Amino acid sequence: MTKSIHIYDEETVIEQLHQQDKARQAFSKVVEHYSQPLYWQIRRMVIDHDDASDVLQNTFVKAWTNIDNFRGDAKLSTWLYKIAINESITFINKKKAQNNIALTDDNAFLVNNLEADTYFNGDDAQIKLQKAIATLPDKQRLVFNMRYYDEMKYEDISEILGTSVGALKASYHHAIKKIEAFFADSD
Repeated sequence: MTKSIHIYDEETVIEQLHQQDKARQAFSKVVEHYSQPLYWQIRRMVIDHDDASDVLQNTFVKAWTNIDNFRGDAKLSTWLYKIAINESITFINKKKAQNNIALTDDNAFLVNNLEADTYFNGDDAQIKLQKAIATLPDKQRLVFNMRYYDEMKYEDISEILGTSVGALKASYHHAIKKIEAFFADSD
């Protein structure tokens, strides 16, 4: 008995998403295809595994309820990343509000989440890097993660975040400098 290989064809999936009788099955393909990359994008923002799983679920719920609004002007991945990032930022802001932290304050609570996360299994250097990243302002942290970990092109990040390539390059450069300073200060 041979196992059939499912190849993800975005064009076909998008067509099926707009067909009432095929939409659920098509969306399950979307979830299967994008769960892992979206999870890691979210996880790098919210740090905690359980929080990332919750935000990922919210992302897919929001995508499903708004699938009729997806017109195909952008790539499906771009649309999903936008939703995931917005859900992550909303989550972080709610967490800050719950902990009575000013929205403009640093993200020290993210560092605390990192230290408390039982699912995090990095070595000392990885923990130090994650702490440095967690201290970045939200936008710089987001740009750094998308560029460094996801190896996204600036043009793709620009489309997702609605920010110019020049501004993204500057954000990434500032993030690198702050991370270098964090390492220099902690030696």
